[in-house]
Amino acid sequence: MKMIGIGLTTLGLVLSTTFATAQNMSFGANNFYRSDNVTIQPVTFQNQYEMTVAGNLFIHNHFNRSMHLPAIIVGHPMGAVKEQSANLYATKLAEQGFVTVSIDHSFWGGSEGKPRNAVSPELYAEAFSAAVDYLGTKAFVDRERIGAIGICGSGSFVISAAKIDPRIKAIATSSMYDMGAVNRDGLENSQSVEARKEVIAQAARQRWIEIKGGGIKYTGGTPNELTPDTPAVGREFFDFYRTRRGEFTPKGTTANLTTHPTLSSNTKFMNFYPFNDIETISPRPLLFISGDQAHSREFSEDAYERAAEPKELVWIPGAGHVDLYDRVDLIPFNTLTQFFRTNLGENKARRT
Repeated sequence: MKMIGIGLTTLGLVLSTTFATAQNMSFGANNFYRSDNVTIQPVTFQNQYEMTVAGNLFIHNHFNRSMHLPAIIVGHPMGAVKEQSANLYATKLAEQGFVTVSIDHSFWGGSEGKPRNAVSPELYAEAFSAAVDYLGTKAFVDRERIGAIGICGSGSFVISAAKIDPRIKAIATSSMYDMGAVNRDGLENSQSVEARKEVIAQAARQRWIEIKGGGIKYTGGTPNELTPDTPAVGREFFDFYRTRRGEFTPKGTTANLTTHPTLSSNTKFMNFYPFNDIETISPRPLLFISGDQAHSREFSEDAYERAAEPKELVWIPGAGHVDLYDRVDLIPFNTLTQFFRTNLGENKARRT
């Protein structure tokens, strides 16, 4: 058992929640980072339900096609798309010699599924397994050495996937959200059962509207504008999703609709318990990364406590939740590289 990270500072929290209309680009925020050493190729593949999943494949320019390479799948924050945070992680790890693929979850970005922005934790987890299917068919990928990273909500989705897909050999999360717990109970158990029931009732009423042909309604997510009453967490997300720091509108979609799931489907998270049986992932290793100032730190702590060895919890001093989306001076890419090199192994000559 290993826990890393000491010291506390409020600097990261202050910087990431300051009320401002301009984005905070400190700590090397670089969501749209590109590398001259990495080639990016848009790809698509089918999930088990014959739905198209969109992704980007990242390969180092000098990779040797005679080698059997380890590969890593990267899932984006809940409600985001692969161009937000996932591409950055995939690029940085491709620079280290891994084959990587960032994915859009079903109903989001370039992936198939209607209505857009629908919630389906099962299909979100399935996207990771579908990416394993895809990578495992590539001659230059060693199908026995495929790992995965989940950022924010994708941390809970990759754990859900790994529990029933032993082909995912090493699992890391960054700024993880348990999307089930936060929807049932709120942050730090701030939502009562009565409030939860009202959310469920609203979603049920919206289903009546939609079945009669009424318009789709969206819920939650990042505020589209700041007011003096916007809470700190909302400001933190706004600084990434609603400014040039991280804003990205997929082709054919409405601006500022990222992070807003459909109201009638969002209750699917109420039945999502990703940390149940997390100990059964062992002996495959788990790495949890969180900022020590993150409003979401409770979820990494919970998962770590429940998981069996081998497991590791890394605290990033001074970092908030969104800081680990794109602040390259805070994201521990060296730690991720070492974790996957240790647990997926070095490159091997391909068998002929």
